[in-house]
Amino acid sequence: MKLTEKEAAALGIKTKRNKYNAQKTKIDGITFDSRAEADYYAELKLRLRAGEITGYCRQPQFILDAGTVYRADFIVFYPDGHAEVIDVKGVETDVFRLKMAMMKTHYSQIEVKKVKR
Repeated sequence: MKLTEKEAAALGIKTKRNKYNAQKTKIDGITFDSRAEADYYAELKLRLRAGEITGYCRQPQFILDAGTVYRADFIVFYPDGHAEVIDVKGVETDVFRLKMAMMKTHYSQIEVKKVKR
């Protein structure tokens, strides 16, 4: 059983909201940081079944300067052999912009596609 925020508050249960208003969402036993990311995952599953893509991977990691790691939301593979790194964003933070600049320096051949939801 899942309680709404109002029901939880009425029972004296405190809930913690993400500072960007993102709501953790679970699909297929996987907990996503936001509803938008979970929705994109569901879309990828449909596209895979339809044959539009050949596969996808969650949370690929890229090593940047001084051990800094950029973890994207997905990498999507297409039938023609190309791939896209996807980051589902509601709010584009300064840290994200910095990591994108570092990605361009270290992985210039890889383009990160920002998906706003």
